[in-house]
Amino acid sequence: MPQEVLAGDQVGFPALALLILFPLVAAAVVMWIRDDHHATRVATAAAAVEFAGAIALALAVEAGVSDIQFVERFDLLFGVSWHVGVDGVNLLFVPLTALLGLMVIAYAEHNIPARRGPGDPPITGTARGYSVAILALEATMLGAFVALDLIIFWVFFVAELIPSWFLITRWGTGPGRHDAARNYVGFVGAGAVLMLVGIVLVGRAHAVSTGEGISFELGRLLDSGLSPASQAWPFLLLSLGLAVKAPLFPFHTWLPKVLEHGPVVGISVFLVGVKLGTYGFLRFVIPLFPDAAHEWLWAMAVVGAVSVIYGAFLAVGQTNLRRLLAFASVSHMGVVMLGLFSLNLDGFEGALLQMVNLGIVGAGLFFVAGFLSARIGQPELDSLGGLVYSAPYMTMTFLIVALAGIGLPGTNGFNGEHLVMLGGYQRSWWIAVVAGLGVLLTAAYSLSYFMRGFMGEESKPVAERIYDLTRRERAIVVVLAALIFWIGLGTSPFIQRMRPPLTWLEDRVEAARVTHSDGSA
Repeated sequence: MPQEVLAGDQVGFPALALLILFPLVAAAVVMWIRDDHHATRVATAAAAVEFAGAIALALAVEAGVSDIQFVERFDLLFGVSWHVGVDGVNLLFVPLTALLGLMVIAYAEHNIPARRGPGDPPITGTARGYSVAILALEATMLGAFVALDLIIFWVFFVAELIPSWFLITRWGTGPGRHDAARNYVGFVGAGAVLMLVGIVLVGRAHAVSTGEGISFELGRLLDSGLSPASQAWPFLLLSLGLAVKAPLFPFHTWLPKVLEHGPVVGISVFLVGVKLGTYGFLRFVIPLFPDAAHEWLWAMAVVGAVSVIYGAFLAVGQTNLRRLLAFASVSHMGVVMLGLFSLNLDGFEGALLQMVNLGIVGAGLFFVAGFLSARIGQPELDSLGGLVYSAPYMTMTFLIVALAGIGLPGTNGFNGEHLVMLGGYQRSWWIAVVAGLGVLLTAAYSLSYFMRGFMGEESKPVAERIYDLTRRERAIVVVLAALIFWIGLGTSPFIQRMRPPLTWLEDRVEAARVTHSDGSA
């Protein structure tokens, strides 16, 4: 386990606990402000403060080391510890999550109408309540990203379902929003139950092998190590739960429903933009179960490959932008899995970089979908056409973000895709081929939708309803475009932060492979 540096020794106070608690406190304050306008302004200010704190944390973390920093650690009950910290694996997700929260809340004030369908129970559906739910969702995701105890991670993983339920059912834009919420909570909840069983097995195996009692703390589990025989079932159970959340084929069926019927800007941005499922593989599954990762390497690679091809082919046939993005997300998560289970440094770096990149790209595309939905309703191709004439800035935004998703050189997607293919080729040529095929299919469905929806002949009914980006919308897309080109043209600083802990992970996985090979011989 890499060395840990306590937050008390660095800044003298629990910075990560404050970052998690602050959105919850802000949500409680916003809840008691009756005026919708003032409440949303307070929520936006709170989200801005949270983002500033996340940036300050990222700048304060020492680069070029594998140490886990800003660590907070104290024992609770039954082997559970409040154990949180940041390193090159999770550091970038903290400001990314805070930034998405700020953007979503800032957009909400003028774009979250009250919605109630026939037969639905009365709901408030206010921008104030929406902001409260987003702040709570942000807190749970931040907690999951910095958690270094399996139970603490699991608690935040499950707690995320509560604000998600309200966001889908109260601010969903489709008639099937209640069914979508049930599917999401049901699928992810079932996966969480499997994860909990696996976590308990890990704690019990630690107690049996060390005689120290049950512990779920990542550092202790890594230091003691689990025997190869005790890794298989926890590996499979945690992998199933995380595969549902990712989502990967065939556990993805909840995602199209949520993204089509849920709020366009909100949970959709977080589900597509924040890659908590695949992060769990990198943070917990592969480090804790390196022998099982080698044993099940090809099965996981096949899951990734099928997800890439299946998701991309279904995306090609979609006419609704929101459903297209749902299946595109499945395909992109397959590419990340191919990088992760290449089990080498290039694959790890490419997968982690793609998680961050796809967060930006996915959020950007869903913001565009939100812009369109606010003007014309569902973004169906038959209701679009020639948007370049009436909304040139929106057209340019879609094109830039889509090209980043394809991996155009100079954008943030290029280096991530390149590293995944390089790492995959070191493992097997067909992994690199499938990852490359994913890029080609991404170009097919992205550019096809662009040409049919934004270019071509202008539709007069659409032109009468479409207006270009507002000042607030332009501010959002400028930030996203800046991130796309910043990471694309200056990837080295991001790689330098990731490399030390990922090098440690590669060494751990390689040591398990060598030991496994010697044992087999």
